[in-house]
Amino acid sequence: MMKQQKHNEMGFTLVELIVTMAIAAIILTQAVPSFSTMISNNRLTTQTNDLVADINLARSEAIKRGLRVILCRTANPNAVAATCGGTANTWSTGWLLYADDDGSGVFESANDTLIRIGHPAQSTITVMTNATSNNNLEYNPDGTTNEGGNTAIFAICDDRGTANGLQINVNGMGRPRLISAPLGTCTP
Repeated sequence: MMKQQKHNEMGFTLVELIVTMAIAAIILTQAVPSFSTMISNNRLTTQTNDLVADINLARSEAIKRGLRVILCRTANPNAVAATCGGTANTWSTGWLLYADDDGSGVFESANDTLIRIGHPAQSTITVMTNATSNNNLEYNPDGTTNEGGNTAIFAICDDRGTANGLQINVNGMGRPRLISAPLGTCTP
């Protein structure tokens, strides 16, 4: 007579599977909101870094070229013939960085050198300035700005409001400084 061997089945019971799924659901409910916050913070930081990089580029180009370099807001940076302008104090639609070769203070594609185009902010991000930098941030050949004794303030916020925003202050010497939680408003 042959002896039958007993086989132990390996696997999960229904109770073990339900407990595992419950633990996974609890972990996901904690991770998703913080992941969403991380994405929002990264978008805000990216927009701020792009603007700071262009502000620094404007200053260095003014010094290098020995002439005025202007950062101006634009309503449509992707237009064939982009121009400065747009809604007052709103830079969310983009900006132009150009060397004012003819000294007119107005961007003319035939007479000025377009250095860089700042593309529009994502739909949840707002970039605003104070009245001093309403239209332009102009750098002189010595690296100073046209702000005189004033400070140009750029407030960058997203749909979470000012408390989560960032602020860039550019003093008369032309150096940008980053501040958390803007003092100004992020609404037009």
